Amino acid sequence: MGLTKTEIFTEEQNHLATMLKALAHPARIAILQQIMSANACICGDLSIELGLAQATISQHLKELKTAGLIQGTIEGVSVCYCINPAVWNQLKNQLGIFLNSTSLSNNCC
Repeated sequence: MGLTKTEIFTEEQNHLATMLKALAHPARIAILQQIMSANACICGDLSIELGLAQATISQHLKELKTAGLIQGTIEGVSVCYCINPAVWNQLKNQLGIFLNSTSLSNNCC
């Protein structure tokens, strides 16, 4: 059996790509911004705030949770979401290292 494509990359590369893939949709960015601006867990209906269907919001929340960027807790009949601080800080660190890994010059192409 051959290698899967992810096996040829480092764990850090795969993890960063997973988190960035989760961020690569404007609805997910808007959801994260809503959660961050609340500075608390969001238990309410994000569909009213964002103008998207609840099913669409749920799918985007699932993607963000799968990537670990948010965490959810069940409170009664609703699920409350907040930023996962450990993973968020890890993303900031990994992205900073990635973006600062080279100094760009104007002598290229």
